[in-house]
Amino acid sequence: MEELVKLFNLTLILYLSVSALAAQGARSAATLELTPDRLQLEVGTSTSLTAIVTDTDGKVIGDATVVYYSRARRSVSVTALGHVEAHRPGEFVIVALVPTDPEDTPRRADAIVQVEIPVTVPNPPIETVAFQNNPNRFYADTTVPLAVRIIDTSGVVRHDVDVAYATSNGAVADVNKFGHLSLRRAGRLTVTASAEEVTTSLDITVSANPIAALQLTAPVDVAATGEVVHFSLIARDADGAVVDDIPIQYAVFGEPNPNIVAAGSSAQVISDGRFVAERSGQYTVIGTVGRRAAKRTVNVVPRDVTRRITVVGHGPVRDRHTSDLWVWEGLDGRDYAITGTWGADGHAYIWDVTDPAHMSIIDVVRVDARTVNDVKISQDRRIAVISREGASNRRNGIVLIDISDPLNGVTIISRYDDQLTGGVHNVFIYDNHVFALSAGRRFDIINIEDSTNPTRVGRFELDTPGHGIHDVWVEDGIAYSSNWSDGTVAIDVGGGNAGGSMQRPVQLGQPAIHPNGWNHAAFPYRSQSTGKSYLFGGDEAFPYRNESFMAGQPERAGGWVHVYDADDWEHPKEVARYQVPEAGSHNLWVEDDILYVAYYNAGLRVVDVSGELMGDLYQQGREIAFWEAFDPQGFVRNAPMAWAPQPYKGNIFVADHNSGLWAVKLEVKEPGPIRNLGEPR
Repeated sequence: MEELVKLFNLTLILYLSVSALAAQGARSAATLELTPDRLQLEVGTSTSLTAIVTDTDGKVIGDATVVYYSRARRSVSVTALGHVEAHRPGEFVIVALVPTDPEDTPRRADAIVQVEIPVTVPNPPIETVAFQNNPNRFYADTTVPLAVRIIDTSGVVRHDVDVAYATSNGAVADVNKFGHLSLRRAGRLTVTASAEEVTTSLDITVSANPIAALQLTAPVDVAATGEVVHFSLIARDADGAVVDDIPIQYAVFGEPNPNIVAAGSSAQVISDGRFVAERSGQYTVIGTVGRRAAKRTVNVVPRDVTRRITVVGHGPVRDRHTSDLWVWEGLDGRDYAITGTWGADGHAYIWDVTDPAHMSIIDVVRVDARTVNDVKISQDRRIAVISREGASNRRNGIVLIDISDPLNGVTIISRYDDQLTGGVHNVFIYDNHVFALSAGRRFDIINIEDSTNPTRVGRFELDTPGHGIHDVWVEDGIAYSSNWSDGTVAIDVGGGNAGGSMQRPVQLGQPAIHPNGWNHAAFPYRSQSTGKSYLFGGDEAFPYRNESFMAGQPERAGGWVHVYDADDWEHPKEVARYQVPEAGSHNLWVEDDILYVAYYNAGLRVVDVSGELMGDLYQQGREIAFWEAFDPQGFVRNAPMAWAPQPYKGNIFVADHNSGLWAVKLEVKEPGPIRNLGEPR
C-alpha cells in the first residue's frame, strides 16, 4: 500500500516568533518541520507524518506536543500520532501545530507554531458503466433520455464523470452529448456509453410510432403558488386504444402576474407531468409525443399564508451560549423547559414556563463539561438526559436527571460514560432507551429502565470510509441517523418490519443523501393533508467562516432544508427544498403541516408544508412568518442565532445561541390583501 503513496521529501519550515515557549522548554521561538511536507494518497491508503520541533538554537525539543487535525476529517483523517488515511477524493489540508496549552482542544488550540500539509486524493478509476431505467419499447419520432450508472473501483457511484454517447446507425437514431436519444424511424441500432476507459452498449429495436391523437388533462384550472398540479397526457392510436408505454415530454411557458416586478424564473414541469409555480400568473403546459402536441392553461394565484409573530416572553442567558431546548408538561400540570449551554462550563437550566411571559430559571444542573449540547425528556416526564462534551477528565457520556418534581428541585440520578468518552453531541430518549452519539462516529442504545444503572444494549455504526454522525431522532421504532456526507439513514429498532430491535438495529434501504455533504439533522413527518411520508433533512455549515467567525462577532451560516419523499426507503428521493439566502439551517420541527426551522442567523422560520411538496418552497410564498432574536445585551449583542424551535401549547419556544430562551406566538391570519414577500409589486 505504501507504494501508492507519493511522498515529496521537501521540508516545510515555518518560523513564528513568540514571547516564550515555556510549555515546551524553549526560549523565544520554535520551528516545526513536517516530513513529508505534502501528500498524494489513493482512496483507502494511508501514511504517517514525522514532526520535529526545534528551538531558536536548532536544538530538538524532544518532549514537544504536536497536535494534528484534518480540515475535512470525513475525507482525510489523521490520528493523534500523525497517521493519515484517505477516504474520499479531493484536495484537502492537514494541520499540525505546537499548542500553547497541550491539553487544549485541537481545533481551538492557540498555536505557538503551525504547519499546513496539502493532501491530494485523486479519483479512483472507473470500474463499471451500465445503462439503467431503459423503457420496454422504443418508438420512432420520440426522444428518450438515456441514464447510466457509473461506479469506480472504490465502489462509489460517480456523478462527476463525463460520458460520451454514440449510435451505430445515424439513419435510425442519433444521440447528443447529454444522452438524449432522438429516434428518427423504425429499425435497429446499438447505443454505446463510455466513461474514461470503460464502455457499455445497449441494443435497441425501434418500432413505428402508432400515435394518432393526444389529450392533456389536469384536475384543476386554478392553483396557488407552490401547489402541485398533476398533468396527464393520454396518447391513443388510430383505433382509439391508449398507448401507455410511449415517452412523453412536457414543457411550460407563460407570463407571471404583470404586477410583479422582475419576476424571474417562475414555474416548472417535470417528466411525469407534475407542475408547480413560484409566481402567480397564467401558464400553459404542453405535452408532446413526436410531432404531436397538446396543451392546457392553468391560472396560478398567490399563496395566502402569511401571519405575524409576536414576542410573548424572554428568559435571557447572556453570559454564555445557549444550546438545545425541550419543553414539557410536568407531572404537576405546570409547564417546564430545559436548555443546555455551549462552550462554557457545563450548565443546564430548568425553567418554569407555565406563564411564558414571565419565564424563570428554577434550578441549575452543573456537570463536568464545557458543552451540554443536547437535552431530552422521557415520555413519562420523569427523566431528563443531557449530553456532555469537553469533560476535564475526558470521560464525557450522558447524565440522567430526576425531573419528577422540578419546583422542589431536580437531582442527578446517574452518569453513564462507558465507551462514550470521546464526547456525546446528541441524544434521544425513546421507549426507556437513550440513543447517544459516541465521538461523532456511531450511536449507542442504552437501557434506562433502571435509571440508577444504565446499561448498553445495542449500537449502530456505518461502515463507509470516513463516516461521521451528528444527530439521531427516533419515531415509531425507526431511528433516523444524520451522517453528514453519508446522508440520513433509517434504522429499524423495532418498528421498521425488517427484524430490527434495540439490541440488533437493522438499516432500512438506502440513505437519503445530501449532495452537499452537510446532513446535520432529520425530522420524519407524515403529511396530514396528503398522507405522504416526508423526511425533512437539515444542513449545518459555515462556509463563510473566514469572513465571520471572530470572537464577539455575529456568525453567518449556510445550508438549507432538504425534503425527501420517504414512502420507499429503497429509493428515497429529494423532491423539494427550503433555502433562505445567505443563512443556514440548524434544528427543525414539523407539526400540523407547518415546518419550524431554527435558521441560525436568519432566526426562526415558519413554513407552510401542506399538500404535495415540490421545488423551492421559499420562492413559492410558503413562508408563513419569520422572527429574529435581537438582544442588545446578548452574549453577542444584536446577533440572532436561532438554535432550536419547539411549538408548544399555542406558542413557539426558541433557543437562541446568543440570548437564551424565547417564547413567541404565531398570530391568527389577518384579513386583507395578500402579503407575499416573494412577489414584489
